[in-house]
Amino acid sequence: MRLVTGGFALLVGALGFGATLQQPESKPVGKRMEITGTVVDMACYFNKGQHGPSHVPCATMCAKAGVPFAIRTADGQIYIPAVHAESENPKLLPFVEQVVTVTGTVYPAAGASTIEIASIAKKP
Repeated sequence: MRLVTGGFALLVGALGFGATLQQPESKPVGKRMEITGTVVDMACYFNKGQHGPSHVPCATMCAKAGVPFAIRTADGQIYIPAVHAESENPKLLPFVEQVVTVTGTVYPAAGASTIEIASIAKKP
């Protein structure tokens, strides 16, 4: 019996210690930014290298099928438009393969960044 209660105490102690190591999830802090870049179809651009004016019909078809767009800056930074529970594609569809200036809240995300778009305009 002593071995059973000792093992139980060890198990409870280990579980309690594990619980103290878990950090509560903190809400990400975004930064309001203005970025300029080209609206690209993520699947075709990254998987096939397809982009540019001749690619607009394909990118439009992909977007309507649910493939997300991204904004690629001149220095190669990728901004993935993302907002909770909705697609940002409808905002970007009129600007496929065009250079735009986007204002929004940027959040770092695994080597790229997401952006909640507040405004978007074609760069003159």
